[in-house]
Amino acid sequence: MHPVLPSKLPQVGTTIFTVMSKLAADCGAINLSQGFPDFSAPQRLFDLVTRHIAAGRNQYAPLPGVAPLREAIAEKVASLYAAVYDVEHEITVTAGATQAIFTAIAACVRPGDEVIVFSPVYDSYVPGIELNGGKALHASLQTPAYLPDWDEVRGLVSPRTRMIIVNSPHNPSGAVWSADDLEKLAALVRGTDIIVVSDEVYEHIVFDGVRHRSLAAHAELRSRSFVVSSFGKTYHVTGWKIAYCLAPRELMAEFRKAHQFVVFAVNHPMQLALADFMREQPRFALDLAVFYQAKRDFFRRQLADSRFELLPCRGTYFQLARYAAISDEPDTAFSQRLTREHGVAAIPVSVFYPQGDDHRIVRFCFAKGEETLAAAGERLRAV
Repeated sequence: MHPVLPSKLPQVGTTIFTVMSKLAADCGAINLSQGFPDFSAPQRLFDLVTRHIAAGRNQYAPLPGVAPLREAIAEKVASLYAAVYDVEHEITVTAGATQAIFTAIAACVRPGDEVIVFSPVYDSYVPGIELNGGKALHASLQTPAYLPDWDEVRGLVSPRTRMIIVNSPHNPSGAVWSADDLEKLAALVRGTDIIVVSDEVYEHIVFDGVRHRSLAAHAELRSRSFVVSSFGKTYHVTGWKIAYCLAPRELMAEFRKAHQFVVFAVNHPMQLALADFMREQPRFALDLAVFYQAKRDFFRRQLADSRFELLPCRGTYFQLARYAAISDEPDTAFSQRLTREHGVAAIPVSVFYPQGDDHRIVRFCFAKGEETLAAAGERLRAV
């Protein structure tokens, strides 16, 4: 007889990204569902990894990350956001952004605490909150802008509020917060003990002259925030699962207490390679917005004569599309049929809502080569 184990996440199954990627593979469909590029990072980055492996840098890295990478991160953040983070005590390299966010939650959230998130919400936030005994409260981002209603957010704040998790540029919508949004957030948490986690993994992917507003650049918010970014998103190496977290010394001390027992340390030669590459090619990250805007514009042109209604996309490498003119099916059923019958996989946006709110919208990833996007466009125009 097997032991009875009550689930800590009874509503959670296999993530939709795994489900849709498997369906795409099974059907031989073009996979525009899961958010990863189908092109490679520069060969120079791989050569640097090989060099460090050959040099014997194959044992555990230091718990907070190798010093050269933390120094490169500090230089980048100072240059972009005029923010000074202490290399020794305020920067930690993590095994991906999901681990960084989970670790920040684990370090701060206790049973009975409440955490405010914004729906549609990336799928890892709420399970992380619940696994640590907290309760997620959802503020709504309304279509098509997907920006906060700060009066609604204010109404969710209570003495039990431990944390607010924000995400800009926003997955799945591509919305980008303004300086005014940051000011309203700062006013909301002023005089409280609320911690902020800022998921900024798409910080370099913003379009049409829009400026990314990092919480690192806002002195008042910086003093109470964990700011998370991703090397995987920036350097086209999502499978490396390397990211970093910035936080004031007191918060980072608590973060590292949890970090050492979640993962301890991150891939050593790859950290060193990233440090070298950041110094050798600082323009790579800065040019990412132009690179991905060309892909966004190309993909939107592919769908211009389709029956999909394209929503605004100001950042990330995701494009939302409403399909109400095509079908009244629920978005999960539509996404599955789109994959099986038309050979293009997308993500149903209802999975990002706590109650599965269905606005007949799907998410496409355009981090693909033009040949892939053109082939997908041809199929989608025929839907």
